[in-house]
Amino acid sequence: MKTIKTNKNEYQLICGIEIHAELKTDSKMFCGCKNDPFGAKEPNIYTCPVCLGMPGGLPTANKKAIEWTIKVGLALKCKINLFSKFDRKNYFYPDLPKAYQISQYDIPFCFDGVLETSYGPVKITRIHLEEDTGKLLHKVINGKKVSLIDFNRSGVPLIEIVTEPEIYSPEQAKEYGKKIRQILRYLEVADCDMDQGGMRLEANISLAKIDQENLPNYKVEVKNINSFKFAEQAISFEMIRQAKILDNDEIPVQETRGWDSNKSMTFSQRSKEDAEDYRYFPDPDLPPIRFSRENVDFIEQSLPELPANIASRWFEEYKVEERYSAQLITDIQSANLIEESFNLLINDSLTPNQLASAIVNKKIDISRENKASNIITTFKSLFQLDDVSQDEILKKINIVLSQNSDAVKKFQTGETKVLGFFIGQTARLIGKKVDANLLSTLIIQELNK
Repeated sequence: MKTIKTNKNEYQLICGIEIHAELKTDSKMFCGCKNDPFGAKEPNIYTCPVCLGMPGGLPTANKKAIEWTIKVGLALKCKINLFSKFDRKNYFYPDLPKAYQISQYDIPFCFDGVLETSYGPVKITRIHLEEDTGKLLHKVINGKKVSLIDFNRSGVPLIEIVTEPEIYSPEQAKEYGKKIRQILRYLEVADCDMDQGGMRLEANISLAKIDQENLPNYKVEVKNINSFKFAEQAISFEMIRQAKILDNDEIPVQETRGWDSNKSMTFSQRSKEDAEDYRYFPDPDLPPIRFSRENVDFIEQSLPELPANIASRWFEEYKVEERYSAQLITDIQSANLIEESFNLLINDSLTPNQLASAIVNKKIDISRENKASNIITTFKSLFQLDDVSQDEILKKINIVLSQNSDAVKKFQTGETKVLGFFIGQTARLIGKKVDANLLSTLIIQELNK
């Protein structure tokens, strides 16, 4: 739990996160237009009367997008509504040609889930499916400031994952966001390209006094954050800003704010809307969606082993540290290839954890390899120092360690500076030029036996 102390009070963070992620189905959510807003060569080429909001354009729901939404919900341990529907969320903005967005209000596809973080569990309130808006482009043409609209993104399927206000530190918010992205990518339902806007974060932030039992009677939403680092910084900034206001016995304005990454501060955008302001009502052009328990079970059976389970199993079976597995389990193909490579190191003097370290530290590029045997060949070549065999190097290392037992004890009690001494002594004993980084890895391996 992250707290902030002032001269008058101590406050704790109360935060909920909303994550929007575009699904990478072939077509858009309610029409047959191509779903490729970032790959389009020109603006407004993947459009039709439906996604442009023209009179007479009737939507048809994308079955694959619905199934993928349920798949994400099951991965996040959500319950699934066997009856659901789409609603109209009414508001006016230039990038919304219909003046309403087809979304979900009171009966989302998924609800009541949870995601574990190292700071504790985060409850997920709901996951609903909607259509994305167009994209505003602000430019200067012929000396005039203008706003242009690209509707290639309009109608792209968009899931929104909403948490309970149970995130209690900026660091937890950052970890939560990273884990959601990892799962979406691993399920192969979304690319989550944050630079392009394929995944956006919004944080609902407020502060409560340490002894306060009820939730605060306000919240400030920071919208459209496009990096986990910025999310962490924005929440930290808001904690300080809101604490100063509360210390003056005032309530922070309930508003929507943006994040200025250049100035490292949030800025006011508009007053925050309530659900009533959107005048939700069921979309009359789309029939309700009904599922059977068998439908849901079939989707659940298609789920792969999820990243958290793989990381735990890799630690148990291969002793691979979580700091490595968290970066390696990005997609199913890569994870399977890496695990196949681990299995080739059974009973080898080199370990899967060393291989994981080499991949994470970019000494091996697995994207260039399609066979585990090739990865292992490249990996072992890293340890071929000049023309000296690895067995000979290990013999020299053990000679140095046996002759310097006092230094070994210092290393084992935490004085890691002696590692440089071991490297120098071993290199001198070998008598040939060696790679200090690779030699260091072998020495640590022997010290940890």
